[in-house]
Amino acid sequence: MTAEGYHALDEELKRLKTVERPAVIAAIGEARAHGDLSENAEYHAAKDRQGWIEGQIAEIEDKMARAQVIDVSKLSGKQVKFGATVSVIDEDTDEKARYQIVGEHEANVKAGKVSITSPIARAMIGKESGETVEVNTPSGVKAYEITKVEWV
Repeated sequence: MTAEGYHALDEELKRLKTVERPAVIAAIGEARAHGDLSENAEYHAAKDRQGWIEGQIAEIEDKMARAQVIDVSKLSGKQVKFGATVSVIDEDTDEKARYQIVGEHEANVKAGKVSITSPIARAMIGKESGETVEVNTPSGVKAYEITKVEWV
């Protein structure tokens, strides 16, 4: 994963531990004060939320423990590989796009970040500026010309 992705995970982990966890513990305490727990919907909802939060914390801690962080700013080269920011043009529509190839959990197409396992990233890996890649999409095969490979 990129250093930026690792930092985002770390921030989310801190938020869950310092904001969400204490809030749900307080909600459980408040619900307990209302009496009979067997018919207390607030209590059961708070316990479910607590389970979800603890699951998220465990999942993020596991990802961070197994992460191999790559500093993209120290990478270079003409070929597309993990961390590269690639500018492409759709050969059918002449629509331009720019994608950074990132780890799976960092992917956010609206922000221009595609997973290393996505079809477009897999098609671009190993290619250079000026080459054309074909990507199988749900609407058929799309062809993109790589116009620029950057390391930012």
